[in-house]
Amino acid sequence: MTHPLSENALPPITSSTTKANIRLPSGGRAAALIASMIFSAAGMSNTWAQDAKSTLVVAGPRTPESLDQEYPPTEASHEARRNVYERLLAYAPKTTDGVQVENFDKIIGALAERWELSADKTSITFHLRKGVKSYVGNEMTADDVMWSFNRGWSKDASFRWYMSQILGVKNFDASFKKIDVMTVQVTLPKASPLIERIWVNNDLGILDSTEMKKHVTEEDPWASKWLATHSASFSAYQVTKFRSGQEVVYEANPNYYRGAAKIKKVIFRELPTAANRLAAIQTGSVDVAEWLAPRELATLEKNPQVKVWQVFGNYIHRVEMNNAKPPFDNVKVRQAMNYLVPRDEILKAVYFNKARFTKSPVSEIYPGYTDQYFKYTNDVAKAKELLKEAGLEKGFKTQLAYRTGDQTEEEIAVILKTSFARAGVDVELTKLPASTFVERYSSGALPMYFFRDMAIVPDAAYVSNLWLNSASLINYSKFKNAEVDKLINESLATIDEAKRKAGMTRVQEIVMNEAPWVFLMNPGYQLAMRSNVAGYSWYTPNGNTWFDFYKK
Repeated sequence: MTHPLSENALPPITSSTTKANIRLPSGGRAAALIASMIFSAAGMSNTWAQDAKSTLVVAGPRTPESLDQEYPPTEASHEARRNVYERLLAYAPKTTDGVQVENFDKIIGALAERWELSADKTSITFHLRKGVKSYVGNEMTADDVMWSFNRGWSKDASFRWYMSQILGVKNFDASFKKIDVMTVQVTLPKASPLIERIWVNNDLGILDSTEMKKHVTEEDPWASKWLATHSASFSAYQVTKFRSGQEVVYEANPNYYRGAAKIKKVIFRELPTAANRLAAIQTGSVDVAEWLAPRELATLEKNPQVKVWQVFGNYIHRVEMNNAKPPFDNVKVRQAMNYLVPRDEILKAVYFNKARFTKSPVSEIYPGYTDQYFKYTNDVAKAKELLKEAGLEKGFKTQLAYRTGDQTEEEIAVILKTSFARAGVDVELTKLPASTFVERYSSGALPMYFFRDMAIVPDAAYVSNLWLNSASLINYSKFKNAEVDKLINESLATIDEAKRKAGMTRVQEIVMNEAPWVFLMNPGYQLAMRSNVAGYSWYTPNGNTWFDFYKK
C-alpha cells in the first residue's frame, strides 16, 4: 500500500506529470490567450462582470488525480480534500503575521459539536452536530459517520492506515460503534497520545452516505469510481464539474453548517507551465496563482496589483541518500556531504532569501522541534577529513536525481555538483520524468535524490515515524537505528508527554548526527493573489481553503 501521508506518494507538481502541457507565446499575447482560454472554457464570458465578486479563478499546475480521500494524496488532491470533506474535529484558528493559521494547542468541534475523551486515552465519543446538511440537503447522522468509517476500513488505504498503524486498531467491530442516532464511539486496544488529534486530519472526512449509496454497484460496493470525480460530503463546497487535466469547478454548499461561503464558485484551471501562471496573475486573468518558483514570486513582489503571501510551514526539502548502500552506508560520508552544502548561496541564489535552513527532521513549527543539534556549516576541510576517515580520501563518484521540469531542484543540483566536487565527490546530475523518478527512489535504485515532503499531523513522533522508523513504508533513505525505532514506538504508545518530548529530543540528536539526508531548506508555502482577494489562510496540508477567501 502506498503510504497515505506522503505528498510524494505520487509524482509531485511538475509540467511533466500532466497531460496538457500548454505552450503559449510570451508577453502580452500569452496573457491574452490565457485569459481567453480560462473564461471561455469556464463558460464565464457573459457572466463574469456580474459574478466577479463571488467567483474565484485559480491557476494551478494540475488538477487532482482523484477526489476520493482513500486515493494516495498529492499536493493537488490534498487541496481538493480540504474543500470537499469536513472532519469531526478541527484546530482553532489564530492569526500570525496577518495570516489565519491553525492553533495546534486548541482543538475545537467541527462535525462533532462536542466529544468526550477517556482519562486513559483509549476511547473517544463524538456527539454529532445537529442540523448539518450536505450540498444536496441530506442531514448528517451517526449512520453517515459509521458508513464512512466502514468504507475507509474496507478500502484498506488511508483510513485503515491511520487507524491500525497510528491508533493500533485491529478489529473494526470492536473499535467503532454507533451509540445512538447522533453519537459514535471509537475504542482503542491501548492508549494513544494521538487519539484526539488524529481526527483533524485532512484524509478523515465524513461522507454523505445517502448520496454515496446511489452510486454503489455490485462491482463497486463503495462507489469508488464515482467518488474519484464527484463529491458527497458535509463541507463548504461540492465539486460540480471535474475534467481531469483541465478544470475543476467547486460550488458553495448553501447548507454548510458554518454558513455559506462568500466565494460561491471556484474555477480551478490547470496551467502546467509556471510562466503561464505568472502571466495570468500579472494581467488579472486569474485571481490566484499556485506553486510559482521563487524567482517568479520575487518578480511579483514588485507588482502593486498582486500580493504574495508566505508561511514557513511544515515542508522539508532535502536530498536523501540511500543509507543501505556504499558509500552512504558510512555515517562519516553522510556527514561529509552535509559539510559541503553552501546553504547561504542556495538561500540567496535560488530562494531569494525566502526560505530557512532545515535544522531537524521535525518540522520547525511543530511541538517537540529543536534545532540545537544542527552543526553543519560550509566546511570543506571538515568534509575532507571525514572522507579520509571513511577511506575515501580521493572522493568518489555518485548520482543525484531530480524531476524533469523542476526549475528549483535543477538550480540547487547545479550548485551542489560544484560544491561536492571541492572534496572530490564527482556527481552525475540525472533528470527523470516524475513517474520514473518516484519509482526509482522508492525502489532504492537511486543513490541520491531530491525529496520534498510534509507531515500533516503536528506531532514530533508522528513525523519521525513517517520518515525515520525503519519499518515505515516511506523511509526511502533506508535509515535504520535501533534506538530511534524504540523511541519512536514508545512515543506513539505513551500518554506521558514529558517522556514523549524527551524521547523526540533524543531522536533529533541521533538523526542530526547520523545525517541520513543532506539537509537543505524549509521553502515555506507561497501564494500569489490579486490585491482585491483576501482571506489567505494556511493549514498543514499546504492547500488553499476556499471558504476563507473573499473579494474586497
